[in-house]
Amino acid sequence: MNLHQLNHTANVLATMLTFDQPADVVLSNYLREQKKLGRNDRHEIAETAFAALRHYEKIVAVLRRPYVQSRKTALAALVLGRSFNISQLEDLLNEDDNEKEFLSNLKARKSEFSGSLNTASELPEWLINQLKQNFNEEEILQFGRSVAQPAPLDVRVNTLNGKRDKVLAQLQTEFPQAIATPFAPHGIRFPDKPALNKHELFLNGTLEVQDEGSQLLAQLVGAKRGEIVVDFCAGAGGKTLAIGAQMANKGRIYAFDIAEKRLANLKPRMTRAGLTNIHPEKISSENDPRITRLHGKADRVLVDAPCSGLGTLRRNPDLKYRQSPETIAKLIQQQQNILQAASALVASGGRLVYATCSVLPEENQHQVEHFLTHNPEFELLDCSQLLAAQKIDLNTGKYLQLNTATHHTDGFFAAVLQRKSFKAA
Repeated sequence: MNLHQLNHTANVLATMLTFDQPADVVLSNYLREQKKLGRNDRHEIAETAFAALRHYEKIVAVLRRPYVQSRKTALAALVLGRSFNISQLEDLLNEDDNEKEFLSNLKARKSEFSGSLNTASELPEWLINQLKQNFNEEEILQFGRSVAQPAPLDVRVNTLNGKRDKVLAQLQTEFPQAIATPFAPHGIRFPDKPALNKHELFLNGTLEVQDEGSQLLAQLVGAKRGEIVVDFCAGAGGKTLAIGAQMANKGRIYAFDIAEKRLANLKPRMTRAGLTNIHPEKISSENDPRITRLHGKADRVLVDAPCSGLGTLRRNPDLKYRQSPETIAKLIQQQQNILQAASALVASGGRLVYATCSVLPEENQHQVEHFLTHNPEFELLDCSQLLAAQKIDLNTGKYLQLNTATHHTDGFFAAVLQRKSFKAA
């Protein structure tokens, strides 16, 4: 880290730490304006800014209003999150602002930090209180520490273009650290996160960036050639693309979303992947009249519901400060509405997959239990059995429940439901 990079990082943090906008939006907007910054500069700024978010509880314990003192915040992030020694930063420190003394004090308080659950887990008080309803302190600490680590880069091999073993062998000649993901059958993991967006295998559609947990959701959908599938909350379409490849480009996938921009991002990805069986469609809400034409016709419906995103804190650490009990209460109601509307599309004997990237039972098991109580025509299938049938050795019980500490994926939840018989409207 040089002085130039430090100053830019401080500028980013001054906006990012107000939590008025998503952190990745703040960062990309800033870097877009700084056209003279090189690749290494951008990497250093991004890594340090996100380290500040991951270790914000410790920083805010020693620094009032970190966004106002963003230069000290950036220095603290280098020490706490990127393992810099104070001696390595000597040339950057401003003596007039007591920056060396500040960093020394920060390091001296290490034992104090480990004695408090919120600084030891790097989780804010509101979230700890929410988690305490279902988890003990050791589990909360384990969760917090696991999501305070940066995520690796996971990609999925597009099976229309190649097989994982062959693609992995090719990639390992350039990236020796690349490994097969332990659970997802088409996944490859890069612990060192190389930039692949200009790599030939990415440009020709062989590789698609997708977390291993997200890949496993597509495996639970289990779509087959010629079926009608609905991705009810498609977003930018990572799971849609995985399902399209699963169907060998045969059949029809409807990719619904309320955000036109997200669906617009899906279209070039479809083209790159060589998929022609996906039909993106913007809807106004889960009750859009255009959905009714599919009532009772879909073989598979995936509801990757809007959620708190608390399973993705490795990638989106700002969500700890942008969510609240109030926003989660609203999401829970929205999830119920969407799941109910999506269930009407499922054909007799068809499959409904409900998923979130949350770790909160209120958004997960409780929602499924609520749905089954009100929809007895559906029954719960066992996720571990469905995965075992695909030779995936992963048993988290009847629900898929991935957590970062154990599975080294984002935190994902999924339940697979099957319609026993179609109930006429």
